[in-house]
Amino acid sequence: MTVSRMKSRPRRSLLYIPGNNPGMLQNCAIYGSDGVLLDLEDSISISEKDAARTLVRHALLALDFGSVEKVVRINGRDTPYFEADLAQIIPAWPDAIRLPKVDSAQDVLEADHIISALEAKAGIPQGSVGIQAMLETARAIVQVNEIAAASPRLVGLTLGGQDLAADLGIKATKEGLELLYAKSAVVIAAKAFGLEAFDTVFTDVADLAGLAQASAVSVSLGFSGKAAIHPSQIPVIHAAFAPSSKEIEKAVRILELARLAGLEVPEL
Repeated sequence: MTVSRMKSRPRRSLLYIPGNNPGMLQNCAIYGSDGVLLDLEDSISISEKDAARTLVRHALLALDFGSVEKVVRINGRDTPYFEADLAQIIPAWPDAIRLPKVDSAQDVLEADHIISALEAKAGIPQGSVGIQAMLETARAIVQVNEIAAASPRLVGLTLGGQDLAADLGIKATKEGLELLYAKSAVVIAAKAFGLEAFDTVFTDVADLAGLAQASAVSVSLGFSGKAAIHPSQIPVIHAAFAPSSKEIEKAVRILELARLAGLEVPEL
């Protein structure tokens, strides 16, 4: 299996775009996020699932996303839309699919098996469509290590904070301390298996100061990036994940020492 195109592209921000909104879809390249999550799941009503799937497929085939990663959140394996989503979306060659409601390694393996067959049929290089596994239940957190090791197609783990809180029977807060164990478990499993770890969304679009605090916590825990639900959140997330001046100075000094030692290093 070839390595997914996303493995070498760590991402700070992934912006959710409703799959039934053509205006937002056509502007994906200008929002400023590192990646977009074209959503076929929670933001789409049952009556619009088919139309949204078709719209997202055409967007992938026809629009220029520039350097923005194209990730499609499909519907879960436990829904009647799962296989139809994959059948239409994979031939349009997204960078990855975000697989919701992953409770076990088997959920990942089933998606992997179907994607492999669809890649072969469409003439797409094997393994080039990655999977981001979305962990939204207590069972998923308990089995996070098995999930992380399930498939070489996996490129990342992501926490679904709102659904996880509901599954635990607790209230999700802005601070997110109630999910600290789950967040740490996701990050540790991701790091152990060479995957990216994406933190959950911050739902209060008007509270950018709160988002900045939450993003700082994401960075301190080791997350690779954070999902956004509005373009206004992107600069705040990017600022949180930017290297500090001390980190930049250290990197520059290392490159300078390497050059003095006669090693080939990129120009500063």
